[in-house]
Amino acid sequence: MLWPLAEFGNYPQWLTILSWIIDVGIRVLLLGIVPGGRRPAVAMAWLLVIFFLPLPGLVLFLLLGSFRLGGQRRSRQRSVNEALGRATSHLTLPNEAGHAPLYVASAAQLTRNLTSFPMLDGNHFEFITDYRASMQRMAQDIDRATDYVNLVFYIAALDPEGREGYTNEVLDALERAKARGVRVRILFDHIASLRVPGYRKLVRRLDAAGLEYHPAMPVMPLRGKYQRPDLRNHRKILVVDGLIGYTGSQNLIEPGYKRRSAHRMNRQWVDLMARITGPTVASLDLVFATDWFSETGDTLEGQLRDPTEEELNEQDGSIAQVVPSGPGFSNENNLRLFNHLFYAAKRRLVVVSPYLVPDDSMLYALTTAAQKGVHVELFVCRKADQFMVHHAQQSYYDALLAAGIRIWRYPDPNVLHAKLFTVDDDVAVFGSSNMDMRSFSLNMEVSVLTVGSEMVEALTEVIEQYREVSEELTKEEWDARPRAQRWVDNVFRLTSALQ
Repeated sequence: MLWPLAEFGNYPQWLTILSWIIDVGIRVLLLGIVPGGRRPAVAMAWLLVIFFLPLPGLVLFLLLGSFRLGGQRRSRQRSVNEALGRATSHLTLPNEAGHAPLYVASAAQLTRNLTSFPMLDGNHFEFITDYRASMQRMAQDIDRATDYVNLVFYIAALDPEGREGYTNEVLDALERAKARGVRVRILFDHIASLRVPGYRKLVRRLDAAGLEYHPAMPVMPLRGKYQRPDLRNHRKILVVDGLIGYTGSQNLIEPGYKRRSAHRMNRQWVDLMARITGPTVASLDLVFATDWFSETGDTLEGQLRDPTEEELNEQDGSIAQVVPSGPGFSNENNLRLFNHLFYAAKRRLVVVSPYLVPDDSMLYALTTAAQKGVHVELFVCRKADQFMVHHAQQSYYDALLAAGIRIWRYPDPNVLHAKLFTVDDDVAVFGSSNMDMRSFSLNMEVSVLTVGSEMVEALTEVIEQYREVSEELTKEEWDARPRAQRWVDNVFRLTSALQ
């Protein structure tokens, strides 16, 4: 509530009355505006802020209240989806998918209806858990490029002194590619990369090398480029010549994220990247092309490699479907797919996520799976790197444990940053998307849905690496936590809808 102006001096009575009218007016006006098109939980969180702090709350709502992109970006996303739908309308569900449970076909159709991306056969995956090895493999493949290299990463940052051998390996390879005539296109999220020390040095290096780059989702109001500041491009994609693709959870930064605090405690981010060959690489390329179109207006039409009909009909390999999501779409593609798959689980569901702050629909999907007899396991960080998210996440442990879900906590100081889950022996999903409202509504993400026991086994091997060092959290242990911790967790649960 606004303080009465009379308490701060001898102001005219009419000015005090006016201040109260404005105070009440803001509350009443937003009471009928904020709930429109928002989840009740999100609307209530905003109204709580506004009712306690009317003017600051109003300013925050105007800056951060809309999770939709500008009209031009949404229009470009729609045009790409429509063109993709027309170009792939002749493609049917791969034959191998017909041998999977019925929910797999319905998941594929759901994703195709939401994104226009088809499910494709003939893919091969190599999962890389070694942080440095992943960077080295990317650099090696870039060194073999003959036509083009496209990459978009949430964070791009030079290696700090004494911690070389990560991003600089990739940048060196990009410079060599440019020197031999390969077309190099680079996107990195503006705000995420800007806040990392050494951003201007990175930009100077890219300029000096003549590499073509653009900050994604830029917040540059003086240049006429502005959208909600926390709408970010969280994707991680590298495509080489349209033949080799990489995607997963790893950013283009050394594993300590150039944070002095992380270096002091020897904290490292533990990630998962997939090296992919096959038709699905073209889908990743198209996700990049959509982002490039949004930032530059260049459609890249005729500049990317299309898979041949022979490749599209190839059945030697794994089935996969790329799932882009974010505020450029009218629906929360990743949330809808994830919930569908959670409800479909019959025997086993294993989820790995560094930030698990589910909305009500996902909380019900997870607990319902456990309550109907599915063996549900969650792998999370014992101590997340983000204070608010850490406590908001912990506020859900009571309900999860009570439903019979087993929670495994990866030891600190390291951050388990991989994002993946498996359903029975049928489906495995991995990518850049966390299990929180930010990833569902605010971030541009990319996930990959894969089908078959071989894919589940491959990612289960990765999960078992995490299990070896993780500790299970029991309900008895959690019930015994201090009351002060419960209070803090519950307070930050109120912010989960706004994070």
